[in-house]
Amino acid sequence: MGLPSAEAGAAVAGGWTQRAGGDPLATSGASPMIRLRGVTRVYGQGQAALYALSGVDLDVEQGEFAAVMGPSGSGKSTVMNILGCLDTPTAGEYLFSGIHVEHLSRDQRARLRRKYIGFVFQGFNLLARTSAQENVELPLVYRGESAAQRHRAARETLALVGLAGWEHHTPAELSGGQQQRVAIARAMVTSPALLLADEPTGNLDTARSREVMELLVQLNARSGITIIMVTHDPNMAAYARRVIQFVDGRIRGDLRNPPRDGAGIAPSRPGTA
Repeated sequence: MGLPSAEAGAAVAGGWTQRAGGDPLATSGASPMIRLRGVTRVYGQGQAALYALSGVDLDVEQGEFAAVMGPSGSGKSTVMNILGCLDTPTAGEYLFSGIHVEHLSRDQRARLRRKYIGFVFQGFNLLARTSAQENVELPLVYRGESAAQRHRAARETLALVGLAGWEHHTPAELSGGQQQRVAIARAMVTSPALLLADEPTGNLDTARSREVMELLVQLNARSGITIIMVTHDPNMAAYARRVIQFVDGRIRGDLRNPPRDGAGIAPSRPGTA
C-alpha cells in the first residue's frame, strides 16, 4: 500500500484524490511514516485536568516493528488512539507520512484510517455466526468492493496467515490462536501501511502467544508493513525490533532489540488446534 505524501495534504482535505495509474497519495519517502512532536493530550479542564500525554516526541520509520510498554495510566493507549486517528492531540503535531493529521476533520481522519491503518485487538472482535472468510471480508464490504474481489482477497489473506483450508469455519470452531490469526487477516486484507495491535496476545496461552508473535514478525519481514504493538509482557515485546517505554505520559525509554531469526508462518490444518 502506498502512503500519503506531504504534497498531497490538499488532496486529503478534498477527500483522497486518486492519481492516474497508481495508488492515491503515493509516498515521497522523504519523512518518517509517523512523527509526533510535542504531543500532549489533556482530558478535563482546570483542577480536574488529566495529562494523559505530556510533550511526546516520536519517529517511527516505514517497516519498523515497535512495541509500546508501560504501566496502566502511562499513556500508551492514548498514544495508540492518536496514531490510529481515533483521537486527536490537545497540542502538538502528528504527521502521517508528512500529512498533519491534527489538521484533518473527523471525516478526513476516518478516510485515512480506513485506507492506511489496520487494527488488531486483544478480544479478536470476530462475528460469532459468520465464517473466517466472511469476517475477513468485512472491511472490503465497507469499501464497496465486489463479492468476487472480496472472496479472492479474503482467501489470499487467510492463506498468508496460515489458515488456508479454514475459510468456512466459524470462530467457535477455531482455537484462540486461530481466531487471532483471522483477526490479523481482517486487519491485513486492505493492505494497510500501518498495523496497530493492542495486546494481541492478552487472551492467549503461552504457546498461542508465541504463534501469533511469530506471525507478526514474519508479516513485518515479508510485506514491510509497519507494526506498533501495545503489550504488558516483556516476553512479547522481545519479538519487536524496538521497545518504547511510557511512564506518566512521557517516553522514558527507547531501546533496540537484537535481531531474531524468523521461523516462517506455520499453517494450521483443519482438525488441529
